[in-house]
Amino acid sequence: MAGYRGAWSICGGWAVDGWLGRPTRDHGDVDIAVFQDELDLLFEQLDGWQLIAHDPNVAGNTSERWTGRPLDLPAHIHARSPEARDSLPERLDTPAQQGFGLDIQLAERSEGDWIFSREPRITMPLRRCVRQSAWGLPALVPEALLFYKAGELRRRDKLDFLALLPHLSGGQREWLRNAISLAGHPWLSELS
Repeated sequence: MAGYRGAWSICGGWAVDGWLGRPTRDHGDVDIAVFQDELDLLFEQLDGWQLIAHDPNVAGNTSERWTGRPLDLPAHIHARSPEARDSLPERLDTPAQQGFGLDIQLAERSEGDWIFSREPRITMPLRRCVRQSAWGLPALVPEALLFYKAGELRRRDKLDFLALLPHLSGGQREWLRNAISLAGHPWLSELS
């Protein structure tokens, strides 16, 4: 993302490792977050990359090249570098294994707040939502990472939760508890 003119942050499993200052598990790809209102900057930055976008209007395993069309949230874009000369697969069933090593999550913001697309009632001030990780990269803060990870109860998300939990401050635990309590979640008891 060197030279990218928009706001971005690392998120997902690598961001967890960035906050802990060490790798904790294997990762299939690198997740980053960018804002939906800066898609034109992203499209410009990744000129020459193979890009496949997923939003509510497109089947989950599409392999249709993204050409910059507007995307509805929640949305993400799988990206494969220009060095990958492979043709696009017929179906995108396992993006990381098919060479799409970058998974770009689209975020929304409004009047200085990050809006969590999974639950738009939940927001966080932008100045608090992204900080420099131990690795010196802009990273989504731990409580926001865990909110997104709470959406699917995958094994790796539970491992990331357990790895970060001892490092959360009282305020971070409270924010996460309040955020996930809107939907009810098994992690609530562990946050008490």
